[in-house]
Amino acid sequence: MHVVNTTKQSQLAGNPVFGYALELGSPFAAELLSRSGIGFLMLDTQHGSFGPDSTVAAFAAMSAGDATPLARVARNDYTLIGRLVDEGALGIIVPMVDTPEQARAAADACRFPPAGTRSWGWGRAAAYGDDYSDWINDEMLVMVQIESATAVKNAEAILATPGVDGCWIGPNDLALSMGIHPRERERDERVIAAVDSVLQACDSTGKIPGYAGSSPAQARDLATRGFQFLTCGSDAGFLHSGAAAGLQELAGS
Repeated sequence: MHVVNTTKQSQLAGNPVFGYALELGSPFAAELLSRSGIGFLMLDTQHGSFGPDSTVAAFAAMSAGDATPLARVARNDYTLIGRLVDEGALGIIVPMVDTPEQARAAADACRFPPAGTRSWGWGRAAAYGDDYSDWINDEMLVMVQIESATAVKNAEAILATPGVDGCWIGPNDLALSMGIHPRERERDERVIAAVDSVLQACDSTGKIPGYAGSSPAQARDLATRGFQFLTCGSDAGFLHSGAAAGLQELAGS
């Protein structure tokens, strides 16, 4: 059964798609959010609390809903990327990509030859059916993170790399690479100009522009600026904000 990556196809049609990050290492949270109506879920193995077993369980749990199962790999590593696609990720987000050569390595690791260098074989992805290998190269979404001053400088060459579908700007690390505290990034003209230049590079290369949004309101605003691949919350963030709102309600009673 050919599985359509609805997040990728919607973005290729020019539409924004919103997603939540999974950080808690909880398959239960993955299942609940997969049923929330959000476009995609990004299982975070870079900063989230996932191990090998909870990663597999979370991918299985996500199959309960309609959200596209994506993952952020811990680093640009052939084996780590391979494990995530073998377990069922339909898209990979690769952090700290600064050069076209790094972008090519990331893209190649996600797809079988001749399109890439992915090793033949898979684990939980067998749940997609016997024809998995026939369609996965086309449906795989490869997003590289542009999150340094060097990456901004190389953005057009990075995005022009074959097999790279787009980028996901990491604004906090981008600010830090420029000597700016992340709390100041939204007001600093240097960061604003860097983000705008990456957006222009996406337009020039015909690739999908993405941004790590901090809230639904910010993500909605970013969509009006042309960004299409947008995170707008996380399981950990929802837990914290819900608890804080409850305390405020109690304090006011």
